[in-house]
Amino acid sequence: MFTPSIAPGDDTVYIVEDDFGPIGRAWRETESAGADRATILNDLYSGQFNDPVRVIAFNLRDGWARDVSIELADELQQRADREGRQLEGPLAAFVHVHKPKSRQLSLQLA
Repeated sequence: MFTPSIAPGDDTVYIVEDDFGPIGRAWRETESAGADRATILNDLYSGQFNDPVRVIAFNLRDGWARDVSIELADELQQRADREGRQLEGPLAAFVHVHKPKSRQLSLQLA
């Protein structure tokens, strides 16, 4: 399970753009309580989205919005590496498209 980050803050909301193929893309409806970073990461990792395209974070109190897809893709890959899991399907595609330019592998020592 992902633990909440110390940044950006508690007032940050995350939404996922999902691709539904022939019917198009949509911003997925999410309960307010489930729009935090940890929940979105867990939902992505467990396959709750059809074909995630990008993730946007908003903080209305501080007045900013930004694409956090690269950050989340990196966190998802790190989790898979720690668990010895191979990402597949739409999640693997999301991580591949948004992978950071260079990524340090996280290795678990036995």
